[in-house]
Amino acid sequence: MSSVLARTGRELQRYEGNLRLVSGCIPYRLTKDHEDHNSELENRIEVLMISSPNRNDLVFPKGGWEKDESVTEAACREALEEAGVIGILKENPLGDWKFRSKSKQKLCSQEGGCKGYMFALKVTEELETWPEQENRYRKWLNIKEAFKLCRYEWMRSALEEFLRVMAEDTKCETSEEVVECPVPVSDVVSEEVVECPVPASDVVSEEVVEWTGANHQVKSSNCYEPSSTQHHGRSPTRALFGIIPWHIHLKKVPMR
Repeated sequence: MSSVLARTGRELQRYEGNLRLVSGCIPYRLTKDHEDHNSELENRIEVLMISSPNRNDLVFPKGGWEKDESVTEAACREALEEAGVIGILKENPLGDWKFRSKSKQKLCSQEGGCKGYMFALKVTEELETWPEQENRYRKWLNIKEAFKLCRYEWMRSALEEFLRVMAEDTKCETSEEVVECPVPVSDVVSEEVVECPVPASDVVSEEVVEWTGANHQVKSSNCYEPSSTQHHGRSPTRALFGIIPWHIHLKKVPMR
C-alpha cells in the first residue's frame, strides 16, 4: 500500500464558469530503438495508459485541478495518484479540450462539462505501489495501440498533438549540428625580431613584427537562432594576406 494518499472531495476544485477544470498528462518513455532515427517515431515511443474504475477502457491520467496548486502540479499529482509514475513534465501544455464526463457528471458540474489541460510527462520512475493501485492497472503501449484503445475523441486529439510535439523535438535534436574548429590562435601576440647587417653608416635596423589573431565559430542549427560574436583587435584578413603592421626602430651609432 502506498504511503501517499489520493486527494478526495471537491472543496478546492477550480471552475471556469460551469466547467470543471481538469489537468492530466500523457506519460511516455523511449524504447530501446529510440536512437534508430530510420525507424518510425511511433515505434520509438511508448505511452502509459491506465484503466478506469469499474470500466474496461484505458485512459490517460487526469483529475481535478485544485486551488492550492498550479496546473502543472495538478498534472504531476494525478500521474502519481492514478498511474504511480514520476517524471519530467513539459511545462507547455499540449492544449486544452472541452468534454463532457459521461460516467461522473455530478463530480464535474450540473451540466457535466469539463475543460482539461494535457501535458507530456517523460517517465523517470515507476512506483511499485501507488494510491489508486487497487482500482487501476497500467499498461505501456506503442502509439498505434494507444490510438486504437483511446475511447474518447478528445483524448485521441491530445495524443495526436503529443505525437506532433515529439516529432518536432526529435527533428530539432537530430538536425542540430555542432562544428568544432581547430585550436585557435586567440589573443596571442607573436613577436619576431629581425637583425640586419651593420651598414656602412653604422646604423642598426631592427624590425619588430607584431600580429594578433582572432577567430570565431558559430554552431549551425535548424532549430535555434545562430549567435553572433563580436571581435576586437586587428582584422584576421590582414593577418591572412600578410598585411600586418610593422615598425622599424632606428638608432644612430657615433662614428669612431
